[in-house]
Formats: sequence, structure tokens, C-alpha cells
Amino acid sequence: MMQKQLFISLLAAGNFFITGCASSGTLPALSLSTNGTSYALGAGDKLRITVYGEERLTGEYLIDGSGAIAFPLIGAVVAKGLTGPALAERLQLALSKGYLDNPSIAIDVLNFRPYYILGEVNKPGEYQFVEGLTIFSAVAKSEGFTYRADENRIFIRHKNESSETLYRLDGSTPVQPGDTVRVLERRF
Repeated sequence: MMQKQLFISLLAAGNFFITGCASSGTLPALSLSTNGTSYALGAGDKLRITVYGEERLTGEYLIDGSGAIAFPLIGAVVAKGLTGPALAERLQLALSKGYLDNPSIAIDVLNFRPYYILGEVNKPGEYQFVEGLTIFSAVAKSEGFTYRADENRIFIRHKNESSETLYRLDGSTPVQPGDTVRVLERRF
């Protein structure tokens, strides 16, 4: 009887080391709902700003490392953390103070900041973000999982976070601009 209990204890301990501290079934899934989510602008984003009726102000602008754009007439304007409509309001307010009467502005994001994928993929590196990107799409861009990849769990560190979070990997796991994705090695 004692040997049977010892065997069960060893089997349970071995199973713990094989599967890791958290099984993929107990990990949180990462998903984004379309309700209430807005893209926050950040360094590296390229914008198309249209000032209606003002061709000289209309153009493409890059958000620099400090999170600002250099805009004619008004100078540096902080864009980091704002949505497109909030930046448009900020520009309209600044331009209406002695430069233009009732300016109308539209903003489109031309290029989002890149995301990074590393670990057990065939071609780790920096990739250009596109809207609707999922982990499976990101892995496909990096030429697929290696034979050692854990296809059930993944680490993601979002742009403004200091640490990674472990998530359950499924086809709908979203990738956001600036994310660092790390594909783990599976435990044998």
C-alpha cells in the first residue's frame, strides 16, 4: 500500500514538472471586444492628417520617440496615448487660436508601430502590425512554430507594461501594436 501511495505521489510530481506550474486550461485567454476599444496612438505610428481646405497643412506625420508630431504653425503636439479623434480635437483647438477659422481635421493611421515575436518561431523579429492581427497570423508571418514550440501557452508583454503575462494560446488571441510575443519551448 505504501509503495502505491509513493508511486502516485511521484507520478503527480512528475506531471507537475512536465506540464509546468499552470496548465494551458487554467491560463487566461486574451481577447479584445470591439465595444469601447480605441487605438491609442504611440511612437512609431505614421499618420495622414487632412486639414480640409488647407493643402499646405495636409500631409503625413510620424509620431516621434517622445510621442509628439511636429505640426506646421503650432509646433510639437503630443499625440501619445490619444485616439485619432482626440488628436484631431487637439489640433483643431490649437489651429483655431489665431491661425484658422473653424478648422476641420481628419486623421488616419497609415502605419501602426511594429510588434515583435521571439522564441520558438522559425524567423523571430520585428513585423509591421496590421489591424485584426492574431497570434496565429503573427506566427505565420514568422514562418511558423519550430518543432519545439509550445502551441498551448504564450507570453505577451504589451507596449506600456513592464512584465510579460502568460496566456492560453488560441486562434483568436489578439496582437496589439508594440506587443512583444514570446513563444515558449514545450516541456517534454
